[in-house]
Amino acid sequence: MIYFAYIVLGFALLQLLVVGVNWIFRQSLTQEYTHNDKLVSVLIPARNEGKNIASILGDLRKQTYQHIEIIVLDDDSTDNTSSIIEQQIQHDSRVKLLASKGLPKGWLGKNYACHQLAKEAKGEYLLFLDADVRIQPRLIGKLLHFSINKQKQLVSIFPKQEMKSAGEWKTVPLMNYILLTLLPLILVRFPYFSSLSAANGQCMFFSQNSYQSILPHQQLKNTAVEDIEIARLYKKRKQHIACLASVDDISCRMYSNNDEAITGFSKNCLSFFGGSAILGLLFWALTSLSFIVLLWFPILLAIYLMMVISTRIGVSVISHQSVIKNLQYLLYQHNYLGILLFSAIKNKRKRHLLWKERNIYHS
Repeated sequence: MIYFAYIVLGFALLQLLVVGVNWIFRQSLTQEYTHNDKLVSVLIPARNEGKNIASILGDLRKQTYQHIEIIVLDDDSTDNTSSIIEQQIQHDSRVKLLASKGLPKGWLGKNYACHQLAKEAKGEYLLFLDADVRIQPRLIGKLLHFSINKQKQLVSIFPKQEMKSAGEWKTVPLMNYILLTLLPLILVRFPYFSSLSAANGQCMFFSQNSYQSILPHQQLKNTAVEDIEIARLYKKRKQHIACLASVDDISCRMYSNNDEAITGFSKNCLSFFGGSAILGLLFWALTSLSFIVLLWFPILLAIYLMMVISTRIGVSVISHQSVIKNLQYLLYQHNYLGILLFSAIKNKRKRHLLWKERNIYHS
């Protein structure tokens, strides 16, 4: 049993070290591109986003970098998304509304929406944003400067997560916890080892040249978690990419309750483990159940708890999340991690998960 206890301690130490690397080498958006000479196409797929679309379009009007076009695709919405966009066009002539041409066989909804948007874009750079994000006035200028200065063909950001309910605190922080304790994001920058990739579809900034040469959404047209796969595809093509965690310039409230979070994360939580259910369950067991073995070794248990708390503090600070809240809900989060993984495995086996009224396993 002592050997298993050392394995548990070793994995906790590894997580702490990865968080330390992510802390030391964390990237941020600082300077802003100010020449105003490069057209940026802001591309927003919108399906039933009537409650969000006006806010993101309002944020885009306030951008300090103004040389942009804004194209929104209404992806067969059944709410008032289209009419709200038409109202917004009256306030900003740069906004263009596209209507979906239906979903072809073999495609998933968001992938096809992004592909259609890219075909209409005229900019040297393409910024894909989800309709439910909120952005600060300097985001586009900062992304443009970062991309040019660092010579990146793809820059993706995990937005700062806004959480207002207990249900959100029990689930949403898991995304950054898994990411920041398993993957040193500095390794994403190097065009080697495509398995060491990360991206978030809520904010992806491409150079037009690289996008058109690869056509990532078309290549991954039937992939449910297309963002991470796009990052892997780019690295396989020796393209230079970067992934930033929780930048203050962009935020999002992903879900408002437990049910939404379980449905949403069930769609993509296995992707953090390379799609492997075994690796996902092993991670959950090592981080959520294995401490029971340490109950027979009080000194080792004390060391383990100090490492766990330190890891959580580091993840919270890097993610701009409340340290107190994450420690308060720590046990709940590990419980929900198991629920999410088992839900994802069940959905994958049955090949059925409705997301925005579409089954992501069929098209």
